[in-house]
Amino acid sequence: MRIASAVMAGGLVLGAAACGEAPKDDNGAGDGGKKYSACMVTDVGGIDDKSFNTSAWKGLQEAKKANDNIDIKYVASKAEADYEVNLTGYVNQKCDFILAVGGLMGDATKKAATANPNQQFGIVDANPGVDNIYPMQFDTAQAGFQAGYLAAGMSKTGKVGTYGGLPIPPVTIFMDGFADGVAYYNKAKNKTVQVLGWDKATQKGSFTNDFSKQDEGKKVSDALVAQGADIIMPVAGGAGLGTTAAAQASNGKFSVIWVDVDGCESTPNCPVLMTTVVKNIPDAVKEAVLKAAGGEKLQAKPGFVGTLANNGVSIAPYHDFDSKVPADLKAEVDKIKADIAAGTITVTSKAQPTK
Repeated sequence: MRIASAVMAGGLVLGAAACGEAPKDDNGAGDGGKKYSACMVTDVGGIDDKSFNTSAWKGLQEAKKANDNIDIKYVASKAEADYEVNLTGYVNQKCDFILAVGGLMGDATKKAATANPNQQFGIVDANPGVDNIYPMQFDTAQAGFQAGYLAAGMSKTGKVGTYGGLPIPPVTIFMDGFADGVAYYNKAKNKTVQVLGWDKATQKGSFTNDFSKQDEGKKVSDALVAQGADIIMPVAGGAGLGTTAAAQASNGKFSVIWVDVDGCESTPNCPVLMTTVVKNIPDAVKEAVLKAAGGEKLQAKPGFVGTLANNGVSIAPYHDFDSKVPADLKAEVDKIKADIAAGTITVTSKAQPTK
């Protein structure tokens, strides 16, 4: 029932957004200029995934705030078969900038862009390698490394866990960084904190195979908790809300590290969130759309790669955990950021974006 309600609610949100963003007759009156249209296609996670779709839409909204000659709209994909249909639909509507969200949309975007070489596309979390697609990628292994170190330092059971939605690069990159951060802590402190749910060496681990079903997220994290994990990082979009809700109901048995968007701003479960591995999608999308609307040609190479050094990735404030995280651990996590940004610590992942 909850899922059905969420889908229905999502439909209402979509309708409201579409109506709310309709151009007004007097908007930009007198400038005689044509509106610049930026149109977004979500992946199956939907607009309200509290994750990368939500973030990308925020970026479009921020671009519109900065330049009121920009019109924005989106369509939510219900199935992977919708991706190419929705992208082509926006080509036919003559959208100036078409944004695809998520690594799952890479193939469909490449196909649509190749078929329409004069159309400007953008994509979050993929790089199809086509001249008219501007890729926005994020080296979340770097911030994930900080989160893994933090989790290892905060764990009381000596076991921490992570799981993903699907075994795809934009997901496993977080998990690789997290595992390496734990390993770095163990080496520095001569400890043996275990990572459950992901083995970086074999690239095998726990997955929900879905980015929206909260019961699947709960099921996977329940299994990790049963094995002793007291801190869990879901990398599964809306499915991870099953974990945050379970953590809040557990009366402190386990806590959560969120991903993509600061969980205290995007979920109802802030009290159980230690921090978030943030992917600064809003700023990347906003900057790309503003540049394109201003007449600048977006270069597919190098595109944009978010790092700790350029603030494209980060970890969020500790919020309710601020008084619980020891000052020396906070300082060590901050030093890791500086060391990674300076190149003193090198973070690697098979899923890292090409620069």
